[in-house]
Amino acid sequence: MNKSLKAALISALVFPGFGHFLLKKPIQGILLAVLAALCLYFLLASIYDLAQQLSLQIQQGQIAMDLGSINQALSQQALQHEASNINMPSLLLITLWLIGIFDSYRIGAEQDKIDNSSTD
Repeated sequence: MNKSLKAALISALVFPGFGHFLLKKPIQGILLAVLAALCLYFLLASIYDLAQQLSLQIQQGQIAMDLGSINQALSQQALQHEASNINMPSLLLITLWLIGIFDSYRIGAEQDKIDNSSTD
């Protein structure tokens, strides 16, 4: 398997930036991995806060203890002001993941060309 495909698969299946480490581009790999980890942190923190709010409302009796009521309350809260706290990190994480895949493939393809030309 060539470097470009291997690096792209590692970036796609493991975490953004990990393919860059395979290609010996640690600065780019660290940058992508740190930014993606920050997005993941903010996404999980927003989801945790939303779950805490719902849990508190259930405990206080504001939301009935059945799946339909909980689902409806979750949908309403997600559509309100909390949605921006979830959407932005999600979009950034997806964007960083795609950048990691395509950039590692690009760098790997360049290295594959160099390797193939030196062996010829």
